[in-house]
Parts: sequence; structure tokens; C-alpha cells
Amino acid sequence: MRKLLFLNFLLLSFSCVRAQATREISSPNGNIRLVAQANNLLRYSVYFKNQLIVSPSEIDMVLSDGRKLSDGLSKPQFTERNISETIISPVPEKRIRIPDRYKELKINLSNAFAVIFRVYDDGVAYRIATSFPGSITVRSETAAFRFPENHPVYFPEVAASSNVDIYHTSFEEPYTTKPLEQIHSKALFFSPILIAPKDLPKIGITESDLEDYPGMFLSGNAEKALFGRFAPYPAEETETRELYSTRYVSKRADFLALTKGTRAFPWRVLIIAPEDKDLPGNDLVYRLASPSRVTDVSWVKPGKATDEWIITSNIFNVPFKSGINTATYKFYIDFAKRFGFERIMMDAGWSDNNDLFKINPDINMEEIMAYAKSKGIGVSMWTLALTLDKQLEPALEQFSKWGVDFIMTDFINRDDQKAVQFYYKIAEACARHKIMLMFHGAFKPAGFNRTFPHAVAREAVLGSEYNMWSAKATPEHNVLLAFIRMLAGPLDYEPGMLNNATPKGFHAMPENVMSLTTRTQQLAMFVVYESPIQFFAGNPSQGLNEPAFMELLGSIPTVWDTTRMLDARLGEYVVTARKKGADWYIGALNNSTERELDIPLNFLPAGSYQATICEDGVNADRYPADYHLSKAVLTSRSTLKLKLAPGGGFMARLRRQ
Repeated sequence: MRKLLFLNFLLLSFSCVRAQATREISSPNGNIRLVAQANNLLRYSVYFKNQLIVSPSEIDMVLSDGRKLSDGLSKPQFTERNISETIISPVPEKRIRIPDRYKELKINLSNAFAVIFRVYDDGVAYRIATSFPGSITVRSETAAFRFPENHPVYFPEVAASSNVDIYHTSFEEPYTTKPLEQIHSKALFFSPILIAPKDLPKIGITESDLEDYPGMFLSGNAEKALFGRFAPYPAEETETRELYSTRYVSKRADFLALTKGTRAFPWRVLIIAPEDKDLPGNDLVYRLASPSRVTDVSWVKPGKATDEWIITSNIFNVPFKSGINTATYKFYIDFAKRFGFERIMMDAGWSDNNDLFKINPDINMEEIMAYAKSKGIGVSMWTLALTLDKQLEPALEQFSKWGVDFIMTDFINRDDQKAVQFYYKIAEACARHKIMLMFHGAFKPAGFNRTFPHAVAREAVLGSEYNMWSAKATPEHNVLLAFIRMLAGPLDYEPGMLNNATPKGFHAMPENVMSLTTRTQQLAMFVVYESPIQFFAGNPSQGLNEPAFMELLGSIPTVWDTTRMLDARLGEYVVTARKKGADWYIGALNNSTERELDIPLNFLPAGSYQATICEDGVNADRYPADYHLSKAVLTSRSTLKLKLAPGGGFMARLRRQ
């Protein structure tokens, strides 16, 4: 009898200890539930409406001196809080007012580690925090994402290069789709990625608030799991000397980061979307990011710009020799002024790429700047990241003297700790000089645009420029970007290509660059894709021949009061409505399957709207530049009938009468 009582006592004690080491929190609406278990490892599980969608997945961090998070699990302390706030976005790529409601669970461990979980109505996130004195060296991090079934995954895989290691990439790849169990450890891909169950919510995986730490890549293990992988710290770097010089890592250390001992590490983010249309409008990454570090953002002026790089300044019907010269840039300024663009970009070639003070002899910078000022048009400058890093302060001072309010910097192609530090250095310097900023050859924003609102967008996307040398920018790819890449923040696709082709007629060709879409899809990208600075990359000489089309394009805002996703199906089509003032703009992108959609306008406030509509022409399936412009009066009782050609689109501007 005594043995039985003792056994029962042990079982009860074990159950109590296990219960003490387990906590769960639910989203404000109760649909999402997270269970955290602190036993021999710290693991978390996620349920949607009581159905398991993320299996127990481990979290750990190991320092170079051997200390690790999982050694402090014996006596965890749990604290909870509920938050309901509203974020006001100063540069709203989706909406001005962003509800920020979540429940938070913090697990303080006995060894100066902690893990913070947040559960929202549209996802979950966690981050590791430490409270060590001085500095620490992080040797490794375990970020596991396990799933109960062999779901399909959409992911952009890094292409190996022969002269640099696998962690060098421009973050510009098409999406591959495979079941989880077919993804092995040698496959390396960057986020965001998308888990796409057939009958359960889709799950986007990415990160937010990435600072002083390497970005998270992912790989598999031929099971139903994915794991975070991180570029080791650069022990040695080597500079190339070429047209687009870069600094690459020639030797890596055996650790990830040397950083402050007391800090919070990046959020690991799981965006949970019960419906496909919940994905393109999601802003969880923005909500998780650190608040703005720029107190006055009144000088941040979003808008549209021209860019000449993709068409290599190959304008026509002009009385001068086109190229990277004064006359061509003055032509672009006139074009921008006519069609309502705020600025032009002077892309690669205005200076020696390796010396920003060695101006192209065919350019009279003072004449260009004076002419732009007389027309009320801003001038933006492209820079090579390596050169900007070396000439940063004098270059920014010169830009300010010229009146340049926006720069792009390019060819970083890394996201190890030192590369991430570079982004903060450049953003802080540009803020001091009140110059807006965009990164190309860059990793995803990861909330950076909230912390530095003047860092308006990033490339981190396979966009229009790929039409110069490949057929990778397919309609399917373009549609997927709205569901996957846009989860991480604004992107610079550079739409507006006016030379449009079918797959049968397309061929990659510089100077006379084609797109694999209809003309209307190129227009609709300005509404569907988010970027406070949108570049028109088409040929302005073609645009001058179609003034009504260009006037409609020029009227599209780049920041929005609010956004509504009207209809969407992953990889097939997306229909987006955005509001600016009293006016609404509707954009739709289609994959290569012709389709018709009925879109009720019951979201509109009462009243009448004068609609200007651009839709695929009746022959757009064979001649993709075919489009039809029309007018209509619409109300909230109206239904738009969209007829989308293969690779097609739809765009409408609804002005309140």
C-alpha cells in the first residue's frame, strides 16, 4: 500500500511539474492558440480552431562559451500581458491606422535567457532575449518549424555560385513548390516562404526587427520540418574591382554574431491566413518591428519616379542622341512633369560606379538640377553600396547641395551580421541628411521601413529587370509575389513595361525589353504591389504616344489610407482595392489562365463614383499590348465584371462625385 501511495505521489508530482512548465495563450479572437512547453527543450505548438497546424518546434540559442538557452529551463517564470493599441504609419504602404492587438507570454529562464511569444488574430511570433553584462558571441540558433502533415511549400531557393559561398545572393529567385518531405538540408532558401495546406490555413514564415544579427535562411531535413540557417560572421572580406564592385566574404568565423549581452533578437514570424486573400493585406511584420527612430518625417515625400536603366535610355522620336547624357535626363524631367510623376532617377552610369565624384563627362549636373527644380521635379541618384560606404558623408553632403532627396544603393548581396549593420549605418546617415533611401541587391525589409520610414522600400524581388535576360518574370511569379514576398514589406518591382508579349512571342532582349504580361497587368502592378516610391520602367517615348494611358498611370498614388483585399486565389489571381482620400483604386493580376471574375463594390461608401477603367483588350491573348479604356458611373450596388486575359490585369480609378 505504501509503495502504491508513493508511486501515486511521484506521478502527481511529475504532473504538477509538467503543468508548471507548460503555458498556453490564445489570440484576441480565440481562433489561434499557442502552447509553450519548457521541459528538456523549449518547444511551442500552434493550433487554429483547436486543430494542430504547427507541431512542437524547438527553440534554442548557444553562445560560444557554451552557455545555452535550454540549460535554464528548470524553473521558468511566466508573465502575460494583453495589448490593444493603434499604430499610425507615417508612410502608409497599406493603411494609415494599423490595429495592434495581441496577447504576450514571456518566459524568463534561470540563466539570463528569455523567450517572448505573441499571438495575434493573424499569426504568432517569438523572439529570444538575453540579459548578460557586456557582450556575447552567438555560436548558433535553433529555429525549428515542424508541421503535422507533408504540406506543399513555396520557397525561393538560393542558386549556388562558383566564386562565393552559398550565403551570397541578390535575394531574387523564382518560387519553387515542393512537399515538405522533398526539401533536404542542402536546399537553402530565403524568406518569406509559404506553407500551403489544402484544407488548413496557409502559413507564411519570415522574420521582423532584424538588427545586429544575420538574417534567417531556411532549409529542410527530408521530413515535415524546416529549420533556420544563418550566415556565419565574416572573418575576412575581399573587395572586387569591376563595373559593379562588391565586398564578399572570403572566410567565415565559427559563430553568427558578436553583439550586446542585453538585447532582444529578431522575431521569428508565422503569418496564419485562413483564406488566401488574408495574405496580401497582412502587415504583421510591420507591427512587430521597432518603432520609428526618425522623429520628424515631414521631409519624406513618397511618389512615382521614372527610371531609364531597364530600357538603357533607348528613347526615340527625339532630336538628340539618347543615352546617359544631359539631354536625355531633361527629356525624362519633361515626361515626369507632364504625367504627374514626382521625380526622376539617374541610374547607374551618371558617375563612375567606383567614385561618386567622377561625373560622366556627358552630364552637366548643374544644368540637370536647375532644370528639374524649374519644373518642380525631384532628382534621385543610384549608387553602388561599396562606393557609398567609402564616400558616405561627402557624398550625402553633395547630394544635399544638388537638392537630391532620394538615393538608391545597390549590390550588397548579403545578410550576415556585418551586412545588416551596413543597412543601419546608411539609414541613420541618410536620416541626418533628410534623404530618402532604397536598397537594391538586398534582403527583405523585415520591418525596417517602420524603424526608418525614409527607407521606403527594397528590391529583394525578381522583377522587371529580369525581362532583359530571362523569361523568369512570368504571370504566375508576378501573382505569387503578392501572396509571399509582400508579407515582408514593400518591394521595388519597377513595373510599367509598355512592350508586351505572349510566351510564344517573348524573347529576352536588352534595349527593347518585353514583358510576359499584358499592358494592363503592368498598370495594375502600381496598385497591387506596395512601394511608397514606385518606378515606371517603361519607355517614355512609347508612353508619349498613349497619353490617356500614361495620365491614368500617373494619377495612381503610392501610399494609401486603407487597403481591402477583394478576392484572391494563391498563384492564380489577386484583386486589391486601395483608398486615398475619397477615391478608390482597384487592381487585379492574373496568371496564365484566362478567367472572369465578378467583384461586388459593396465596400464603397454611399454615393456615386466616376470610374476610369483600363482592362485587357479583346485581342490581348495574342497581342498583350491591347487594352481598352472606358468610363462608367459606379456605386456600392455595382458589380465589376473582370475579364482577365492570360497574363492579364485590370485597373480602375473611382473618383467620388
